[in-house]
Amino acid sequence: MKYILLFLMIFLFNACSIKSYKHTSSKIITIKSPKIKFSDLGFIRNTGDAIELELFVAGNTVEKISINHLICIRDGCMSKSGFNKEYLHSSYPDEIMQNILLGKKIFKGENTIKTDEGYEQIINTQNVNIVYKVSSELIYFKDKQNGILLKVKGVK
Repeated sequence: MKYILLFLMIFLFNACSIKSYKHTSSKIITIKSPKIKFSDLGFIRNTGDAIELELFVAGNTVEKISINHLICIRDGCMSKSGFNKEYLHSSYPDEIMQNILLGKKIFKGENTIKTDEGYEQIINTQNVNIVYKVSSELIYFKDKQNGILLKVKGVK
């Protein structure tokens, strides 16, 4: 029993621990959802699928979101599905936030259309009405049905 408890404590602390990221880029980040409203400069740091999103307003850090096995924010860590339910939409796949920030396909690549500058996906279901576009300069995600917008634009 004590080994199980020890394993759980190590796993939990490791999920929210400081990581060493290989890639860092500054972006203009816009997030609009029922619980989050942000549009300003941010940094995206990543190594593989581990991501840290640091959001600034007037040069001060206002939020840091770390995504690995869990999603950790200022208030603590939660599962990816818990984060989606709380901040985005419960019908989204667990990996959606990671995939959007990294410019990867969402919903298992469903309805992918190649464009001159990247690709786009249009996903209409009973629960979502999503337009998702990825190019070298912009990542754009809009779910009209649920009032969610995520834009990541390169800083020149």
